[in-house]
Amino acid sequence: MDDMVLALTLSAVSPAVGGVLIRGEKGTAKSTVVRALTTLLPPVTVLTGCRFSCDPAAPDPDCPDGPHPGGTSDNAHPGATSDATHSGGTSVTRPARLVELPVGATEDRVLGALHLERALRDGVTAYEPGLLASAHRGLLYVDEVNLLHDHLVDVLLDAAAMGRAMVEREGVSIAHAARFVLVGTMNPEEGELRPQLLDRFGLTVEVAASRDPSVRAEVTRRRLGYEADPDGFADRYAPADAERAERIATARRLLPSVRLDDDTLHRIATLCASFEVDGMRADLVTARTAMAHAAWSGRTWVTATDIRAAARLALPHRRRRDPFDPPGIEQERLDQALADAGLDQPDGPAPETDPPPQGPGPDGPDPGGPGGSPTPEDVERDVPGPVETQPASETSPAAETGAGADGPNGFRVPGDPSGPDGAEEPRHGREAAPTGGRALAADQPYRARLLVVPGIGAGAAGRRSPAVTTVGQTVRTTLPGAGPVGRPHLVATLWAAAPYQRLRGRRGPGLEVRPEDVRVPVRQGREGNLILFCVDASGSMAARQRMREVKTAVLSLLLDAYQRRDKVGLVTFRGNTADLALPPTSSVDVAATRLGDLPTGGRTPLAEGLLRAGEALRVERIRDPRRRALLVVVTDGRATAGSDAVPRSRHAARLLAAGGVRSVVIDCESGRIRLGLASALAGALGAEHLPLEQVAAGALTTAVRSRTDIRRPGAQASGRAA
Repeated sequence: MDDMVLALTLSAVSPAVGGVLIRGEKGTAKSTVVRALTTLLPPVTVLTGCRFSCDPAAPDPDCPDGPHPGGTSDNAHPGATSDATHSGGTSVTRPARLVELPVGATEDRVLGALHLERALRDGVTAYEPGLLASAHRGLLYVDEVNLLHDHLVDVLLDAAAMGRAMVEREGVSIAHAARFVLVGTMNPEEGELRPQLLDRFGLTVEVAASRDPSVRAEVTRRRLGYEADPDGFADRYAPADAERAERIATARRLLPSVRLDDDTLHRIATLCASFEVDGMRADLVTARTAMAHAAWSGRTWVTATDIRAAARLALPHRRRRDPFDPPGIEQERLDQALADAGLDQPDGPAPETDPPPQGPGPDGPDPGGPGGSPTPEDVERDVPGPVETQPASETSPAAETGAGADGPNGFRVPGDPSGPDGAEEPRHGREAAPTGGRALAADQPYRARLLVVPGIGAGAAGRRSPAVTTVGQTVRTTLPGAGPVGRPHLVATLWAAAPYQRLRGRRGPGLEVRPEDVRVPVRQGREGNLILFCVDASGSMAARQRMREVKTAVLSLLLDAYQRRDKVGLVTFRGNTADLALPPTSSVDVAATRLGDLPTGGRTPLAEGLLRAGEALRVERIRDPRRRALLVVVTDGRATAGSDAVPRSRHAARLLAAGGVRSVVIDCESGRIRLGLASALAGALGAEHLPLEQVAAGALTTAVRSRTDIRRPGAQASGRAA
């Protein structure tokens, strides 16, 4: 947990670092540590009555509650009214805030919006601040940040980039300061974070529960002690907390004096360039983090130790170019990059101005914990978490035999020196075992054809199928209860009330609005779907190149699902059984890993695969009834598990079709002679039939263009002339 404590502490010392993303398995006290940070932050001085927490020493000139004493407001919205009053610029000191942004929050709650009641009652434009205004000069915490809706991600991106929140809606044009430390926690098993938002986090850490029984026993002991006497437990750690809070405040005061000379800055740039990170944000964050670490250590100059600590926290998440890339930095590569930048040499003796070592806490020494100090050994230790895999060289023994080789996407390819890759159908009636098959790597994914669920849905906002959602283009208005729940549509509500003002006895200005006048918007956008892959892994699919093409196609569709905010699941069938290899999840990278480890061989239990997919869809429909599903069956259509395999598979297909399951059959049959079994299966499913070669969007475009050119008059002649 030391990395997490250090990252949060450095963000508290220098909010300009950009916040922290904490990734880790469930049950590792991520939220507990973040919430505990607020008690260690220095208090904040704000103007009395200002709802936007303006600093009395430097008030925001464009604050909607301004103008403040000592500042002017030339750009304040003339129609905005303030509910706050200021008495001679008085100020008050309060604790720093931790504002939690719920995953299901609305955009109005985050940004703020027009005060609808006052607008209808008094005819004035009054602005009601949102969560970003409350988080100004504090912490904004998002638990399960990877599950945040896209429209909220866009709001956070804008605020983090500009340091201001912009509200442009319904006659309101407001801008106010919104500088906060963004802290997010997430469990990677539930899906990855959008790359744009991931890059906005200054630092990232991986946390995991200790496997040391003594450490786990101590954690349990402290938890039980807290539950037995919360106040007494907190009192035991109060001195250590106060000591750490004072040290954070001291580091903040020292930070403006920290020097970053040109040679050190050049080393930071060399380090970041060696990792080929996109943009310049990595250089800026690494420099700011190194300066914060120097201030935290009580120094006014940056050393190699500071840069090493900053690199471990600021660079891992900026190396991911693909959602299937593993997070983290390989320690050997980090060491080599540090050596290339001249940062592998130990620092000189500590200056006399360094703070003395901190004493032990209530339960003994706790380096990096409450009242502790990170040591160079702590800074240079290995980072826990997944390690990046590198493809085996072509001349390595693994490459020659196939054993232990990695594919271009990091998928493990277990070798089998006993014969060629790809098992054939078992002969002489012998059944191949479901285990012990061979897993083949996929090639690089390509842009896949868009597969959509027919009709108009009403599921979670996404980017795949048309749907009525809470965000998107307003297509009409309706009465409350007849459409999605949301804020009233102001203009439509006023239009509905206007014709009846005289009948209601209204003669003066303003409108009398009654409940029957309220209208809500119906917005049409796109939804995210559940894409359930049902993949044939039998011997008939095991020809080396064909199975590689199948995995590449499914990997490409998984990448498309990641970009369109879908949930994915994976059912595989081979031998005599079908398995739910991955229950429906938002973590498409986990699906890609399971796909890469998928072995092949054995008979083809097609009916079992379809029935297992139907059961998975039924369970998910109970859990998430609004999310529509699309079943993608990847097979050549053969059914060889038993004498009645073909009739059972057709019966299973008709059951799915009768249950309203929307599906697509990707035909993997190859060769000159094709039996058309997958096409017949698609007919029984009522599904779209798609040859494997047409999964790529480019292949479909080429086919359409070729047919168009043939039908166009003079196309052949022009082609011959060309």
